[in-house]
Order: sequence, then structure tokens, then C-alpha cells
Amino acid sequence: MNNKEPLFSSRNLKLLKGPLNKSNPITVQVLGICSALAVTVSLKPSFVMALAVIAVLAVSNVVISILRNYIPTRIRIIVQLTVIAAMVIVVDLLLKAYAYDISKQLSVFVGLIITNCIIMGRLEAFAMANKPWQAFLDGIGNAAGYGIILIIVAFFRELLGSGTIWDYPILEKLGIYNTGYSDNGLMILPPMALITLGIIIWVQRSRYRDLTEKN
Repeated sequence: MNNKEPLFSSRNLKLLKGPLNKSNPITVQVLGICSALAVTVSLKPSFVMALAVIAVLAVSNVVISILRNYIPTRIRIIVQLTVIAAMVIVVDLLLKAYAYDISKQLSVFVGLIITNCIIMGRLEAFAMANKPWQAFLDGIGNAAGYGIILIIVAFFRELLGSGTIWDYPILEKLGIYNTGYSDNGLMILPPMALITLGIIIWVQRSRYRDLTEKN
């Protein structure tokens, strides 16, 4: 009799879906705030950053999960950092090769993925204790949850601050400027990223008040 758990069992699907909602790493655990504020002036770099974090976290989680029984406890953090750094270098080189303009916009923030506490937290809390497939799903789920928040913040900042979406002049095409509206320069400043993120966190916490009590 085969007692193996299905690849997409309810437990495994929860690893994917949970971080997109009730256990989002930014709105619930309040992790990864710095990069969320730094790269959300426009939608395109935010989307690319989200993909970069998904790639780094998913692969790093799998590698650490595979090696978990062979990593001495005393050097586990060093090993985790080495794996993350290697993945960040690969992602950075790919961006420079195939998306150079966006790579310049992201600047040092791609390299700073290594310091993202979401990634270190998942490697330490999950990958070190679970099998590769579950670690992969956990990595995809948490990185996607992080990426969704980046994209939401960037959507409103670019739309209200520059009048564009993905560099397309949507407010101009809709004739919004003819009503007297002008771009809100405050939206492209860092404080508005924090305020926008704060509103999203407030909405999330209001929907799930039990999370507020637990955190």
C-alpha cells in the first residue's frame, strides 16, 4: 500500500496559499519591509524584484532541505547565507544580461536580497525541518506573498504618483488630467510607500482580527 502524501495535498496547498493571505510575511509577520519601501516607485521593477525573490527563496529552500541532515548545527547560518548569496549572484547576473535597464533601476537592492529576513527565516524555520518538495512550496508561497504586496504598493504609487501603469500613461488616456487632476509627487517619495503599506497592513489586520491578537 502506498502511503506517500500526494504532491498537492491539502497540507501542501496550504503552504502555497497561506502566505498569500492569512500568514502573509509582510502584512502579518511584518518582514521584508525595507525592500518593500525601496523598489515600489513603479510596477515594473517591483514585479522583477518579486520574481527574483521567488527564484532565490524557492531554490534556496530546496537546497537547504536536501542538505539539512548534513549541515553541522554550528555553521548552519553560514551555509544558509552561502546558498542565498550564490542564488542572488545568479539572479543578478541574469538580470544584467537580459533586463539591464531594470537591473539598473533595482541597483543594490537585488544584492540586498541576501539580507531579506523572509528568506533567512524560511530557511531556518522551515527548510531545515522539512522535505524538499514541501520546502519548495513554502518558498514559492512566502515569496509570492511578499511579491503580491510589492506589486500592490507599486501599483498605487505609480498610478497616483506618475499617472502610469507599467509605464503606460493610463490617466492621460482616460482623460483624468482634463478634470484638473495632477500627479501626486508625494506618492513617489519613500514616506508614502510606508503609509501605503501601513494601510494594507491595517486592512489585513481588520479582516482577520485574530491575527492581531496572536502577533
